[in-house]
Amino acid sequence: MLLWGGQSISEIGSSVTMVALPLAAVVLLRASTFSVGLLTAAGTASFLLVALPAGLVVDRVAKRWLMLACDVARMVIIGSVALAAAFGALTMAQLFAVALLSGLATVFFDVAYQSYVPALVDRDQLHEGNGKLGATQSFAQVVGPGLGGGLFGVLKAGAMSIDAFSYAVSAVSLWLIKTREPARLASPAADGQPRGGLFGEIFAGLRFVLGHRVLRKIAACTGTANLFGAMAGALEIIFLVRIVHISPAEVGLLFSIGSVGGILGGVLSGRLAKWIGTARIIWFSMLVFGAIGILMPLTEAGWRLVLFPISVAGLSFAAVVYNIAQVSYRQIICPPELLGRMNAAIRWIVWGTLPLGGLLGGVLGSATALGVLPTLWLSVVGSWAAGFWVLFSPLRGMRDIPKLEAAR
Repeated sequence: MLLWGGQSISEIGSSVTMVALPLAAVVLLRASTFSVGLLTAAGTASFLLVALPAGLVVDRVAKRWLMLACDVARMVIIGSVALAAAFGALTMAQLFAVALLSGLATVFFDVAYQSYVPALVDRDQLHEGNGKLGATQSFAQVVGPGLGGGLFGVLKAGAMSIDAFSYAVSAVSLWLIKTREPARLASPAADGQPRGGLFGEIFAGLRFVLGHRVLRKIAACTGTANLFGAMAGALEIIFLVRIVHISPAEVGLLFSIGSVGGILGGVLSGRLAKWIGTARIIWFSMLVFGAIGILMPLTEAGWRLVLFPISVAGLSFAAVVYNIAQVSYRQIICPPELLGRMNAAIRWIVWGTLPLGGLLGGVLGSATALGVLPTLWLSVVGSWAAGFWVLFSPLRGMRDIPKLEAAR
């Protein structure tokens, strides 16, 4: 309950920053399309650079204290934007630095977070627990963007102080947790192979993922979806502000309405998994529920403005159902002593595509290349088609995840 509550508050703050940071670049600093894409890439570059070593750290230290330190670091980093804006000293260089450093702390937090949940709930409760966390994350995405757009209209970059405060709340909630973590193994050869020194330990999770016939397809699917999703993410606010011509407050409102789909996904994920199958839902969510996201580039001023929140709702619903299912699958089939490095390896692959996607969105969306609208079309279609990775995998022949599936 403490983890759930703290993360709910923290996610609201992060959703405020999701809107406020690019708005600060676009509205206050008049950033170009390429600069906004570069800013998006900076926020996720650390997953490509340090995710694998982060997995080894997570498997060797107390996860709760590591997460608490990351929250404190992000509180200071994000808070610096509001402070600089108050003194009229905000620059694009600072925004790039904030995106990069906060992303670095997020790498360690996220890898530890997914590895910490199994220490708090039994394995047969993982799907329900991940569903609750996914639902509140999506609720934050409903409240956060509207709050972010509204606060930006009043406070400008000072709106990001809300995110700094939310990290403080999360840190306190983690400090209050008293559940003891399982004892950490001193020198695991978790995959049955010799340790092979430091590098062997770091890459053990990656070997496990690439050697597993389902995990490697899940990694490919998620990485492809994130690549094209980051392309779209680099362009969505530019598309709404400069092509559809709506205000920052309206931008936040549209994202908030659309994020309701994520709440429904979190609430219904357990029931859907029972109806459709805990294994089958992984590909079904991407290819069936996710198809509605293709409507996004059809958005225009007037009645067709409603297509944007509908498409965001479809994408949010599909993403939450998919992520809850595949994260639960990973937590169930992975040896506990390798959990941190397995999660880090997955993060390295699937989040490592995000900076590339952000850069591609900025480059292809510029006036000298494809332009914003054609690139947005490419992005949403590519993100949906990523589901074919898991369709053409052993998951297609399964209804449910075997309770005692072998590691390979």
